[in-house]
Amino acid sequence: MISFRYRLLAWTSFIGMFLVLLAGALVTKTGSGRGCGDDWPLCSGKFIPAYTLESMIEYSHRMVTGVVGIVVLVTFLYTWRRLKHHREALGYAGGTLLFTIVQALMGAAAVKWPQQPAVMALHFGISLLAVASSMLLVVWSYRMKKGTEKPPSDSVPRFIYSAAWGIWIYCYGVVYLGAYIRHMEADGGCMGWPLCNGQLIPYLSGASGIVFAHRVAAAVLFMFIAAFYVFVRRGTFKQPLSRLRTGAVYALVLVTGQIGSGGLLTVTMNNENVYLFTSLLHNVLATVLFAVLTDIAIRSWKHRKVQSFSSS
Repeated sequence: MISFRYRLLAWTSFIGMFLVLLAGALVTKTGSGRGCGDDWPLCSGKFIPAYTLESMIEYSHRMVTGVVGIVVLVTFLYTWRRLKHHREALGYAGGTLLFTIVQALMGAAAVKWPQQPAVMALHFGISLLAVASSMLLVVWSYRMKKGTEKPPSDSVPRFIYSAAWGIWIYCYGVVYLGAYIRHMEADGGCMGWPLCNGQLIPYLSGASGIVFAHRVAAAVLFMFIAAFYVFVRRGTFKQPLSRLRTGAVYALVLVTGQIGSGGLLTVTMNNENVYLFTSLLHNVLATVLFAVLTDIAIRSWKHRKVQSFSSS
């Protein structure tokens, strides 16, 4: 029996990890990464930083990460002591703790030593995995409460769960490319949307080439998710899992919103305050989309059909 206390703890970890990710995105967008100089964990050699916008944003990010890290550790220890016979829950709680530690260490390294944009983008990618793990723990706890985690009577063929994992990996690459663009400060490489600098295909070099590649990759991701939805919706295999269909609907809606928010980023680029909001919205949609695709991939693998599919 999963207690209300444990579900509350799981929710706190998830919301906390989400706030950590958004705080990190805010640090990047406001250029506050050096707000505390090259000191860590102190801020410019002080426990309480100077009252500048950059230092307060950076230090707040560190404080939130520290508090959430404690919550994540408590969640893992509780899972280990009370629910370790549930390997899935232990894996999600352990994954959240591991990725939280890794992202904290990467954040400290970025403060102490200058990092390349490719490495900084990976920091966001690790945060994404931490949020997804924490969300999966919340979902698992509610499914256990409702009794929907019992072995299903139906299964999915190999091509479904192979496609689910392929889309998951591809989505991670698309999100990483977006984070790389952000750290390269190449957002303005394509002015206008959906055209890039007034062209269907711009010069494929420099900032315009990177941003255009991200747009094309996002469009391909939409097509992949739409195709996956059609396969699951049509029920091309026996007794299709309604849970996968629900997840596919969520993913299709989210990827559509993600592409739309990308267009808003370009339109609002000249308005600093609105641009900050649309940028955070873009990050939120990307995070939730990745988490939903993670759940789809894991559930499709758990319910896979091991033997070849029979037509009888």
